[in-house]
Amino acid sequence: MKGKLLFVSLALVSSTVAVPALAQSAADLASKIINDPGSPNVNGAKAKLVDDAAVQGGKALQVVVARKGAHDWDSSVDTTIKKPIKAGDHLMLAFQAKLVSIDGGGPTATLPYNAVQMNAAPYTTVISGSATVGTTWGLQKIEGTAARDFAPGEIKTTMQLGNAKQTIEFGPVMLFDMGQ
Repeated sequence: MKGKLLFVSLALVSSTVAVPALAQSAADLASKIINDPGSPNVNGAKAKLVDDAAVQGGKALQVVVARKGAHDWDSSVDTTIKKPIKAGDHLMLAFQAKLVSIDGGGPTATLPYNAVQMNAAPYTTVISGSATVGTTWGLQKIEGTAARDFAPGEIKTTMQLGNAKQTIEFGPVMLFDMGQ
């Protein structure tokens, strides 16, 4: 399923990136987004847009993972990278997320693999990290440096959800290329 999140709040963009003292405008920061935050791909789970005034843009992508997968990647949310990346570029994956429910009823969920990776086998990781998501909206950030050049479409963002039967909501998912 391909959901349409048709919002990218410049307020979120501004609050996501530490702005240098010389100040970058929100438009400058928005120009550094290299994925398509408005068109996530949901794999191995059911998804729908829900209203939520507490998330930037007022809409969230609710992803329902019906059962724990054999692998964490059995359920995921991905976005396409639509611009090239150069070796040495500083990348930052940023997304808002919250836990709606998890099998066993805990107050948090672990998203074990949130990454930028190759779009095809061998699915080599470019940057990655885990995230803990609670029952209120939180901003998650994963940062790193590209080891080599990548063409548009060669890599993607991914958040793997197959580690539990759970329902997670996502706000905008953005990949920033902050340059060298």
